[in-house]
Amino acid sequence: MKTPIAALAAAVLVASCATTTSPTGRTQYVGAVSAAQLNQMGEQAFAETKSKMRTSPDARQQAYVRCIVTDIVRELPANWQQLNWESVVFVDDNPNAFALPGGKVGVHTGILQVAQNQDQLAAVIAHEIGHVYANHHDERITRQMGAQGLLGVAGAALGSRYGEGAQQSANQLGGAALQTTFLLPGTRTQETEADVVGQDLMAKAGFDPRAAVGLWQNMIAASGGSRPPQWLSTHPNPENRISELQTRAARLVPTYEQAQAAGKRPRCG
Repeated sequence: MKTPIAALAAAVLVASCATTTSPTGRTQYVGAVSAAQLNQMGEQAFAETKSKMRTSPDARQQAYVRCIVTDIVRELPANWQQLNWESVVFVDDNPNAFALPGGKVGVHTGILQVAQNQDQLAAVIAHEIGHVYANHHDERITRQMGAQGLLGVAGAALGSRYGEGAQQSANQLGGAALQTTFLLPGTRTQETEADVVGQDLMAKAGFDPRAAVGLWQNMIAASGGSRPPQWLSTHPNPENRISELQTRAARLVPTYEQAQAAGKRPRCG
């Protein structure tokens, strides 16, 4: 039998989301904000990033990244292609890249040192675009809003019985518990799914999916092997990731070869 607190908490979660299916067939809980709001949030975040970070003055770098983004985006469904896609290379030694709702892609100059050719860089960019295409930002916002709702309900219940101090402690401790037992596993799921979606997109665009393996081998070398334990990480273990990328690459080689035969031969750099 549900307690009143549990029933109310469940109602908070149900009211804040709807279900959909990701590109890999996974059930997702989304809908805390509209698609238009999500795109606006992405555009605002990208504008803020551009105001705070230095844009690379190297026109060749900008064209290189833009070319890869364009080729990857062509493999998305028509409604996704219609977004106002924009890419910017930022001067930052941290080997990183990101994509945001609304069609915004940022690439750090540091990743250009790790990705040794266009296929490896395509693996990075396709992975990040995969997050957007798979509605991961919507999913994450919906999950966080649901978690905050649960904490608010539990904290209010404790506060009414034991006082404000108990409410604050519950919210703080509950937030830490949710971070390790609820939010992080979902994030790892998203990272793995972005690998799957991204590797498929790059193969369809004519980039060699096997390059994703070399990219992550380079990432391990660049990091010096320093990383947190897998269960506390927001990314899959690199060695496990490489094994999965190798397995998928073997299956995607025919897709890549078909794309090449159809004239999809990227010449970005």
